[in-house]
Amino acid sequence: MTVHETRSASGLILPEYASDDASHAPLDSAEYRSSTLRHPKQPLQYLPQYLTEVTGPLLGQDRCADNDDDLTTQHDGEPLGERIIVSGKVLDSSGKPVPNTLVEIWQANSAGRYLHQGDRHPAPLDPNFSGTGRCMTDAEGNYRFVTIKPGAYPWRNHDNAWRPAHIHFSLFGQAFTQRLITQMYFPGDPLFSQDPIFNSVRDEKARERMISRFDLESTEPEWALSYKWDIVLRGPQATVFEDEEEEDDD
Repeated sequence: MTVHETRSASGLILPEYASDDASHAPLDSAEYRSSTLRHPKQPLQYLPQYLTEVTGPLLGQDRCADNDDDLTTQHDGEPLGERIIVSGKVLDSSGKPVPNTLVEIWQANSAGRYLHQGDRHPAPLDPNFSGTGRCMTDAEGNYRFVTIKPGAYPWRNHDNAWRPAHIHFSLFGQAFTQRLITQMYFPGDPLFSQDPIFNSVRDEKARERMISRFDLESTEPEWALSYKWDIVLRGPQATVFEDEEEEDDD
């Protein structure tokens, strides 16, 4: 990926990355019907970034509370469903680990329902599962969550439309302007072929990078299965990220 440098009004030199239109989803995807209403109708206007936007606010360990990285121990009882471990590395374009960066997740419960007032899917809520978590990457760029495998759910985009099981990921750099959002999927899901959000990513290899891999070695015997998923921020092996204009509970 080509990287250019631009100088801000304050004289600060900032990196500028070329848009990856070959793999990233278009803002307006005909098969993903709600994107027609959500995508910008006018050319995007890029706001100048000054020192404040680039360096603050700092999002560090103080943003993480006890049990934020274990979604199965955040309530008095245990949530229903298949307990899993999701872990991996956050890497830059050269394959180097990205340490001390805030990683957040949110997801549906095992029945395929979000703890959100806008979710009217007639599946049961789980009083012991909120579906949100966060952690910091360590010095080697590693992150790790314990959670429940989310269920598929209907979303009325087309006839008999169901979303594949997925977990939303949000990554912060040093400031809100550096936030990136993506979705992680599970291997072998039979719903991939008919999901327009997954398939709006035009490059097949890029879609494959959104799918985690089952990892027997990092399972905890008689307790939890494990999935590995590395997140690459830039470069030819980059994870596919969403545009903030399209962020929602889908």
